[in-house]
Amino acid sequence: MKRIAVLCLMSAMGAGLADAHPHFNKTVTAKLPSGVEVTITYNTTPSNEVRAAEAPVGVFVTPRRPVLKVAAALETGKVTVPAGDYTIGVIKNGDKDWTMALYPGVLAREDKPDVAKAIRLESAFSSDHGVAEHMLIDVTPGSAGLEGRAVLTMHFGGLFLSGALSPATAAAPR
Repeated sequence: MKRIAVLCLMSAMGAGLADAHPHFNKTVTAKLPSGVEVTITYNTTPSNEVRAAEAPVGVFVTPRRPVLKVAAALETGKVTVPAGDYTIGVIKNGDKDWTMALYPGVLAREDKPDVAKAIRLESAFSSDHGVAEHMLIDVTPGSAGLEGRAVLTMHFGGLFLSGALSPATAAAPR
């Protein structure tokens, strides 16, 4: 009888541990130096670098379809992002070369996006930011080649990608 009780307790504890690792919806809102407000909504999906490695070159891919809402048009220096909702994603150019991209509208799980419609942001890729066990998306001041600019960042496992949301002439936020 004690053995059954112990097994039941261990089973319940295991179920509790599974519940202790939640994935939840997250919202990040930022006012860029230009005054334009952007809002990111996404799910804290586990990082899966195997899936990233298997991503085909030249295809728009999006882990769990995070969304960027842009309140007014953004001038990034190289591209204009009109006001609206965009699915945040990436385009793999090579094993160590990725581009941050925005796809107009909110994609459904079964949608097959046309990469020609994606807005490619000026991007910087790195693998020296440590490991994010779950996908992290934010708007931060840029660094390296994107210094002094507002950037959209995605950290997924050991992969870290920034995409410019403001022109190079924008003053760094203080």
